[in-house]
Amino acid sequence: MIGIVIISHSAKLAAGVKELAQQMVQTCVPIAIAAGIDDPENPFGTDVLQVQAAIESVYSDAGVVVLMDLGSAVLSAEMALEFLDEEQKPKVRLCEAPLVEGAIAAVVQAAAGGDIDQGIGLA
Repeated sequence: MIGIVIISHSAKLAAGVKELAQQMVQTCVPIAIAAGIDDPENPFGTDVLQVQAAIESVYSDAGVVVLMDLGSAVLSAEMALEFLDEEQKPKVRLCEAPLVEGAIAAVVQAAAGGDIDQGIGLA
């Protein structure tokens, strides 16, 4: 089953998107969050190593769909890809879909047994 990674500058936003997406399916789809930074005064942002860890936590040979909220989340995702093993990189796809709608579509497709191309295509 494909894995899903939600990257957001806000941990609360990412948790809400994950919760909403999980409500749409009866199957347990592997979803990881990489959101916010470890700064109590300004917790908004993204962390490349957190993104890498999220990808690796849901990675399988079926692949991973990565969804992002804003520009620097895309940069963090692109940098995280550079840290992956060479055989993993082609199986991890960054998706330019809107975060909420894309996450729901990708999770529904994963639960239905879709492959990574279907997960990206419908997101």
